[in-house]
Amino acid sequence: MKTRREPKDFLAFALDLPTAEAARPYVQQLKDHVGYFKIGLELFIAAGPGFVEEVAEENRVFLDLKLHDIPATVGRASAAAKNLGASLLTVHGSGGEDAAKAASAGFGDGVLLVTVLTSVAAGENVGALVESRAAMAEATGCTGIVCSGHETRRIRDAMGESLFIVNPGIRPTGSAVGDQKRVVTPKQAVDDGASLLVVGRPIRDAADPVEAAAAILREIAG
Repeated sequence: MKTRREPKDFLAFALDLPTAEAARPYVQQLKDHVGYFKIGLELFIAAGPGFVEEVAEENRVFLDLKLHDIPATVGRASAAAKNLGASLLTVHGSGGEDAAKAASAGFGDGVLLVTVLTSVAAGENVGALVESRAAMAEATGCTGIVCSGHETRRIRDAMGESLFIVNPGIRPTGSAVGDQKRVVTPKQAVDDGASLLVVGRPIRDAADPVEAAAAILREIAG
């Protein structure tokens, strides 16, 4: 029996900020309005592992490091990430099956295989590569994948409900696309079967970040 999910459980806010001092106010404002805080490479390098532990004390952390190294290193890094309290961790699919297996062994539940970055333009080969890497994620014990909303329906149709699918590149209607190529709205992503939506700039740069998050939640709930 599936646990009922609230709308906020579908929303991760990307803490794409340069320092811990800049990120903390967003954590305080949004902790009751989002299901996860995503800490990516920029903030992880700037603020360090201690900031992951700090945020994880009261919140679910999505540690988006896209690990890509030899399997032994990926495995040890994944175990270290788990010890920081992270709930989700990314490993890059181009690292291959052995690295994905090592991440799953080191971290346990919550490993997400990154398929193709959303900054890559859509094309016939992109969908096939995403589907191939989704199959690899399932075969190597990963909990899910990261892909654009353009591929979510294809993966659900091919693989059913087995994978937790994360969509970055989410842009509410009227938002600027920025450097993303394959973007979708929150409603389209959820309708197509996404498990978690990653939103950064549309919330971070809004005059009222809490209201921006609330508007996305209303769209998800609808």
